[in-house]
Amino acid sequence: MDQDVAREETTEGINEWKKRPPYRIHEDNEKFPVKYEASCHCGKVKYQLSRQEPLDSKLCHCTTCQKQHAAPFQWAAIFHKEDINFTHGHHNLEWYDPTEKSVDHKLPCKVRCSYCHSPIMDEGRNMILLFPSLIDLQTDEDKAFFKPRCHMFYGQRVMDIPDGLPKWDGLSNESNLIEDSPPDMVKDFERKREAERNQRFEKGMNQ
Repeated sequence: MDQDVAREETTEGINEWKKRPPYRIHEDNEKFPVKYEASCHCGKVKYQLSRQEPLDSKLCHCTTCQKQHAAPFQWAAIFHKEDINFTHGHHNLEWYDPTEKSVDHKLPCKVRCSYCHSPIMDEGRNMILLFPSLIDLQTDEDKAFFKPRCHMFYGQRVMDIPDGLPKWDGLSNESNLIEDSPPDMVKDFERKREAERNQRFEKGMNQ
């Protein structure tokens, strides 16, 4: 009897993440303000969003995204985990850890529908990256909110996209601006990086 209770407590601890955002189902009395609704291809996975404008919207050209989406790049919009409400919680979802190539829920991980296998989101340790093509954007204003603001890992691209957006060779704001990034932005970024370098020298951190 005691062993059964201990086993149940252990299992509950392992699955505790299913009760936390982004998988916790919001109750009707929680006043979750629905701004958008979204679903996978088959409709088994549905979710709502409470934030009108994503924290950021990016196009990622890394080879992992290329292979996971079978596409030249991934379009992702960043949200807080509390911004989403899955209608059925963690049910009908499956997970993939691209680092260890396992199907365990280990962050960061890829999340898909377990039936039609549509990509649903990338779950990080603090944020989630949603795919706007799943979201019902009904107005031009809604679409403008999700417009990509930059390219990441553009050095790994398989096709050129001369759209004038900032293009980073790695993570945005943490790598180099390359190709046809806006010249003024490149100059500002270089000035900022040089100022930070000088500050490190002044503090003796570059010795």
